[in-house]
Amino acid sequence: MNSVARLEPLFTADDIAARLETLAGEIAAVMPADFAAIAILKGSFVFAADLIRSLIVRDVNPEVDFVTLASYGTATVSSGTVKLLRDVEIPVAGREVLLIDDILDSGRTIAFARRHMLDKGAKAVKVCVLLDKTAGRKDGAALADFAGFPCPPEFVVGYGMDHAHKFRGLPFIAILSQSES
Repeated sequence: MNSVARLEPLFTADDIAARLETLAGEIAAVMPADFAAIAILKGSFVFAADLIRSLIVRDVNPEVDFVTLASYGTATVSSGTVKLLRDVEIPVAGREVLLIDDILDSGRTIAFARRHMLDKGAKAVKVCVLLDKTAGRKDGAALADFAGFPCPPEFVVGYGMDHAHKFRGLPFIAILSQSES
C-alpha cells in the first residue's frame, strides 16, 4: 500500500493576510526604526516576505537578513538538535532584532536563534511567529512576542512550510495527514 497525503485547510489565504496586517501594526508600534529583521529559513520565507512588505506600508523599513537553521530534515518531528547552516551577514551587535519564524513548536529553534543573536551582541531579541503550537512545549511557555495564530498539535504545511520539501507554495496553511491507498 502507498501512503497518500491529505490536506485539511486550517487557515485560508484571506485569514493569513488579515492577521499579517494586525501583526505588522503591533510590531511597528514597539520596534525601533533601526531594528534588524532576521528570518529563520527555510519555512518562514513566505511569511517573512509578506510581513516585511506589511511593515514597509507602515513606513517601517527594517534591515533584513536570514539565518538557516535545521532540526526537522525530512521528518514530521524535530530531531531535537538544531544546526546552524547559514549565519546572518549584517551586524546585529547593539541592535534590536526581530526573529521571524514560521512555527513555534518545541521552542528549541527559537531558543537557539535567540541565544545566537544575543551571543552576537544583539541589544534585545523579539520573536514573531506565524503559528504558535503551545502543545509542543513541555512547559507551555510563551516564547513569542508576536504570534499570528494558535496551532493545533498537528503537522502543518503551506505558506512556506513543507514536508520533505513539498507543499511550501500553497497559499494557505493545512494539516497534513497520511492515508493508506
